[in-house]
Amino acid sequence: MRRIRVIPALLLHKGGLIKSVKFKDYKYIGDPINAVKIFNEKEVDEIALIDIDASRENRDPDIKKIAEIASEAFMPMAYGGGITTIEQIKGLFYNGIEKVILNKAAVQNPALITEAARLFGSQSVMVSIDVKKHFFKGAGVYTNNGKANTGFAPAQFAKKMEDTGAGEILLNNIDRDGTYMGYDTGLIKLVAEAVNIPVIAIGGASGMEDFSLAIQHGASAVAAGSMFVFQRPHNAVLISYPTQRELKDKLYALR
Repeated sequence: MRRIRVIPALLLHKGGLIKSVKFKDYKYIGDPINAVKIFNEKEVDEIALIDIDASRENRDPDIKKIAEIASEAFMPMAYGGGITTIEQIKGLFYNGIEKVILNKAAVQNPALITEAARLFGSQSVMVSIDVKKHFFKGAGVYTNNGKANTGFAPAQFAKKMEDTGAGEILLNNIDRDGTYMGYDTGLIKLVAEAVNIPVIAIGGASGMEDFSLAIQHGASAVAAGSMFVFQRPHNAVLISYPTQRELKDKLYALR
């Protein structure tokens, strides 16, 4: 039986937590520290914290705020948003972050990945790949919260990031974000077969069955947002997480 990481993804917006649908239509969730404390109690594997404003606003990571949140976390925490320099990465690691998540910087300055991997190890560097369908056909990699088309195809870009030094891929289908439609298993399979590093699926999960399908199609880990912060069918805010028994019975037992 293998342990599969199940990761809540928390989105920071103007100091608070929000959840989006297809990278828009933000809904306020609450205070990030309160959310982290609840996830502590639920024995979460790790948490991904992403400031969705920092890169778009050309703003540095808010180290003070991030350190405050990370100091409350009993589990490893990854952070993304506004990271453009090695000094920022050093500051994040010094203040309790265990992995950095690069998105826009991965496109604009791949050398940053190489240098970060050299200094801190590739396991500390995750690249977030946001994918959505083009207007006519196919799918491409986007940055700037899904607004800037990079010109890369998903598998092509994932391989490039692996060769550059990334240790993990966080793979998101923008068209499924917050929709409960299930992961894009075709996309997961395509990217997982192109690389030899772990692929973390995110975007569209609604239940344990989606986790299982993602793993069966090549994901090494799964992440979710809405599923962990909303109670359906009315999307009332309620932070939840599968019990260890549920994970063992329905996910870890997969072969």
